[in-house]
Amino acid sequence: MMKVNLSRRIWLSFIAIVVVVGLTVVIVYPISIKGTLTDETYRIIEQEQARMANPFSEYFTPPESEIDFIERREAERSVGHLFLLNDFNTLRGEPVPPDTVLKEMVSMAVSQEQDRARYELTYNDATLFYVITRIESDGEEVYQISYMWDTYRDLMVNRLWERLIYLLLVATALSLLLAIWLKRYLRQPLKLLGNRFEQIAKRNWKEPFRIEGDDDFKKLSDQFEEMRQNLIRYDRSQKTFIQHASHELKTPIMVVKTYAQSVKDGILPKENIEKTMDVILDEANRMDKRVKDMLYFTKLDTLKKETINIESVLFGTIAFRIEERFRMQREDITFVIQGADVRIDVDVEHMQILLENLVENALRYARDTIWMKAEERKKEFVISVENNGNPIPEEDIPYLFRPFRKGNKGQFGLGLAIVERIASLHHGIPEVKNTEDGVVFQISIPKEGA
Repeated sequence: MMKVNLSRRIWLSFIAIVVVVGLTVVIVYPISIKGTLTDETYRIIEQEQARMANPFSEYFTPPESEIDFIERREAERSVGHLFLLNDFNTLRGEPVPPDTVLKEMVSMAVSQEQDRARYELTYNDATLFYVITRIESDGEEVYQISYMWDTYRDLMVNRLWERLIYLLLVATALSLLLAIWLKRYLRQPLKLLGNRFEQIAKRNWKEPFRIEGDDDFKKLSDQFEEMRQNLIRYDRSQKTFIQHASHELKTPIMVVKTYAQSVKDGILPKENIEKTMDVILDEANRMDKRVKDMLYFTKLDTLKKETINIESVLFGTIAFRIEERFRMQREDITFVIQGADVRIDVDVEHMQILLENLVENALRYARDTIWMKAEERKKEFVISVENNGNPIPEEDIPYLFRPFRKGNKGQFGLGLAIVERIASLHHGIPEVKNTEDGVVFQISIPKEGA
């Protein structure tokens, strides 16, 4: 397909409109106007016929302008009249030279049953329109025949064509002027927008973008500015993510490197080789956990609602599995599971990771009890994890779900950020509340179709 730029599209569109209108006029106009002017010709014949019989009849209307007066005079001169008297034996009025024409008129008058009828005939490639009217005169039937050649109709057609061509030329000129204006009107803001896209492609998005004037262009510039702001935030978050990731991995790598070098040099930082190796393994496990969290957090960015596997599952199926996994980490903690028989519609794998992160976070702060609870409401499921630890400072609550935001006992700063991403994949809303007994993390997930 041939590619055409915007300026050529505008020109081609206006030219196409003019061509379509012109072809429509050339093709449709003669067909439609022929019948209209034929009716107009008969109307003129009948009007002149009635005016000749009675000048002061209802057909008589004074001319409203000089043009109207001239056209009426031309119509009067174009209409001829003759009368058939004495059982068609006598002719009076303007003569009709061709005998064949006269014979056909008389033949039509003889066979006519209506008081008035319209006829036409062709003679020497010309059309003659005529009207026969039957009238009573001194107890005798008289037929008045009024006729007009198609010369007058052709004259009207020519005049209409002249006026129509004039209008088409004027319309074409105005269309071209409009096309020029539209091209300039659209080209400038689109050119500015194109330049800005080129700058964005080069990762130069510092300067704001604004187009004043038309509401549509203003809306377009607002959308572009919103895109620019999102790119700035995304770029900033990516840089922050890399900085935090580097910082999170830097310490365990340094510890592993230092301990490994010490063992190589024959120095044991701990009491024996076994404890020294345990430190190296612990730090390696910490790095492994951090890398997995970062990869999983990045993976969540690419997921959409359509890509997760929603299925119906009992809350207890997930909760008891989580309890079994974390029970040995703190033997002084009691797990309380409520709503185990509540059936929730979630992605089981993601929901298990969500609860793991909430429980792992609660283990660091709980005194002796952690509650995992599911509740079914009219339009949503509410899943919560509560611990009876110290309350969270109110000023910290709005920032808890941000990546790499750590509390005073936090480890990696991605656990709650992962919770927020998984909740959003389920169209859920995460909340944190301080209670009388401690802190509760609550996820509200709407039901399908609610």
